Amino acid sequence: MQTRITELFNIQYPIIQGGMIWASQWPLVVAVSNAGGLGLLGSGSMSAEELRTQIRQCKAHTSKPFGVNVPIMYQNSAHTMEVIMEEGVPVVFTSAGNPSLWTAQLQERGIKVVHVVSSSKFALKAQAAGVDAVVAEGFEAGGHNGKEETTTLVLTPQVCSAVDIPVIAAGGIATGRGMYATMALGAEGIQMGSRFIATKEATVHQRFKEEVIKAKEGDTILTLKELSPVRLLKNPFYAQIETLYQSREATPGKLRELLGKGRTRKGMFEGNLDEGELEIGQVSSLIYEVKSVEAVFEEILTEFEQVRNQMYTLKR
Repeated sequence: MQTRITELFNIQYPIIQGGMIWASQWPLVVAVSNAGGLGLLGSGSMSAEELRTQIRQCKAHTSKPFGVNVPIMYQNSAHTMEVIMEEGVPVVFTSAGNPSLWTAQLQERGIKVVHVVSSSKFALKAQAAGVDAVVAEGFEAGGHNGKEETTTLVLTPQVCSAVDIPVIAAGGIATGRGMYATMALGAEGIQMGSRFIATKEATVHQRFKEEVIKAKEGDTILTLKELSPVRLLKNPFYAQIETLYQSREATPGKLRELLGKGRTRKGMFEGNLDEGELEIGQVSSLIYEVKSVEAVFEEILTEFEQVRNQMYTLKR
């Protein structure tokens, strides 16, 4: 399966694993890369030196390409980038910030750069900054999200029409059917986060994985838009957020006070389902089982081929 994305990253399949905080440590990254996709370390939950250790573990366990996801707005992003360049990581996905800050420096060292966008306007800015590709991430996605609330079905063709560089679709993709649909809209690859959360290799707590596979339609919601929009599973902590909104006192200051520090670690990594943030996408309602990464690839690629064959047989 060849696209400009497989050629750009030198991978077998155009499937990229989201660089999710607390979930995307070296065991998941290595498993995805070894399966023929592109694994990404989630640097947002790591210090610079923790990231260095994770990069070296990836190098020790795979000869395949892998990358690092870097939220530019994070305070330690400059130190993160220094480690990435020192360690010679082949691919960097940037998000939540201005891609022009780092793109040229990374590319000068032979590093491929991809930026995550939530609109065609930001996609054009990323292209102007010189990135090698963009991720068009729709409203359905888990974790931190764009404010535009444009769905993947609408966003993907808009971005593909706006830019000349390759586009990776993200948000609401966890099946071979979803992969086929977004590639039919012009994407040359997909990025999945939620589906890889519910794998044996993901480094989140087992209790969180079990909540993901129990999720039904409507069990996630995009909230905290006054700070940075984030999609969460509804739980007692979310109920506290909702109570604050209903009181009409949900100022940015009071929301930050309620959020505090370490909520995501508490929920996703430590498994505190009552007090933690449980970041996951709408597509969690289509995930029914915790599987190995290898099994996920087999399932998605088999279904993709089935759908492609089905489309070939449609009569005019």
